[in-house]
Amino acid sequence: MILSLAVIIGLAATIIRARIMKRNLVLPPLHLEWLVFATVIPQIMIFFIPGLAKVVPETVIPYIQILSMSGLIVFVAVNIKITGFIILGVGLVGNFLAIATNGGWMPISVNTLARIHPEIPVETWNVGERLSLTKDRILLPERTNLAFLTDILNLPSWISYKFAFSVGDILISIGMISILWSLSNPIKE
Repeated sequence: MILSLAVIIGLAATIIRARIMKRNLVLPPLHLEWLVFATVIPQIMIFFIPGLAKVVPETVIPYIQILSMSGLIVFVAVNIKITGFIILGVGLVGNFLAIATNGGWMPISVNTLARIHPEIPVETWNVGERLSLTKDRILLPERTNLAFLTDILNLPSWISYKFAFSVGDILISIGMISILWSLSNPIKE
C-alpha cells in the first residue's frame, strides 16, 4: 500500500512540476528494465489475484519472493547511478534481508496486528501462520531475524486506513518518489 501511494504521489508531483515549469517528462536510459516486469508479475499473481493466490502452494511462495526480489536488486544495481536508485536499493535490500532470513516471508508480529486491528482479540492470531493471502507470516519478535527490518510500523491511530510496513518500504517509497520527481528535471545539454 505504501509503495502504491509513493508512485501516485511521485507521478502527481512530477506531472504538476513539469506543467508549471513547461517541461517534458524524460525517462533516463534504464538497463535490464525487463527484469522489473519479470519479477513483479509473479508477486502480483500470488499476492493480488485471490484465485491464483489460493492455488499456489505456500511452500513455493518463499522461493518466488526471494527470486523476485533478487531480480529487482539486480535491476537496481545496474541502474544505481540514476537519481533515487540508491535509496530505493537500500530499502529493497532491507526488505530482502528481512524476508530471506525469515524463511522467505515478511514477519509481522502479533503486537503490530493488534495495533492495526484492535477490534480482533490477540489470541485470534496464530503465530507461525501466513497472514491471509499476503507475503506476511505471523512471528514473535524474539523469534524473528532482523526484526527491526520487518513489518513493524503502521500509520498513526487518527488515520482510519490500517496496514503494516517496514523501514525498507519507507526507503523504497522515498526512492520511488525521487526517481519520479527527477523525470521533470531540466534536460542537461
